[in-house]
Amino acid sequence: MTSHLHALSIDANDPPLLARFWAGLLGWEVSDETDDGIVLLPADDTGFRIRFLPSRAKKTVQNPLHFDLTSTSLDDQREVVARALALGGRHIDVGQSPEDEHVVLADPEGNEFCVIEPGNNFLADCGFIGALACDGSQAVGYFWSKALGWPLVWDQDQETAIRSPHGGPKVTWGGPPLMPRDGHRLRFDLAPPAHGDQRAEVDRLVELGATRVDPAAAETGWVTMADPDGNEFRVLTPR
Repeated sequence: MTSHLHALSIDANDPPLLARFWAGLLGWEVSDETDDGIVLLPADDTGFRIRFLPSRAKKTVQNPLHFDLTSTSLDDQREVVARALALGGRHIDVGQSPEDEHVVLADPEGNEFCVIEPGNNFLADCGFIGALACDGSQAVGYFWSKALGWPLVWDQDQETAIRSPHGGPKVTWGGPPLMPRDGHRLRFDLAPPAHGDQRAEVDRLVELGATRVDPAAAETGWVTMADPDGNEFRVLTPR
């Protein structure tokens, strides 16, 4: 039985600050879960939580993963941008050209995200979070398709994308060249189903091409692993 994507975890120097920003931008509620961070619960079909975990590490390079937020019209795109700026976001330059129709922003700790122009056919049937856009190889797209049991919805010119059969955002990988890595501020948290087995799931992921980063889950309750591109993720206890 495959794991499900339980949460996207984001390391934060100020978890309450980032939680307020993203809750306000997405319209999600803060959970009363007692994890060692702050959890936002989806208000739509996104299907996974966003969890902010305390970290002293400073962001030094562009994240290899960011949100692509959708818009329904030019006025809606402008409203989303204005809301983000009012909540503490800012415009940033990651090399986009003046002709690009999407708007590149960063949250209060510099985590990049895009507000996509209306009429984007690739994200047409996705929700407000249209995609988790990742820097990564074709092989890692294949890995995550098998790891989550999500079918490939794009596989061309070394670019790949997968999506849950239940809908929600797409997860995309742009192919080479890959960006430099410096830490792992954003991570997928996977969890076996309630009747599943954490150890068996770790073994299955190793067979698919993942590697173990830590040897056991005795103290934390999770096993830290890395996908074929070296991106860390965690396998939680069944839930």
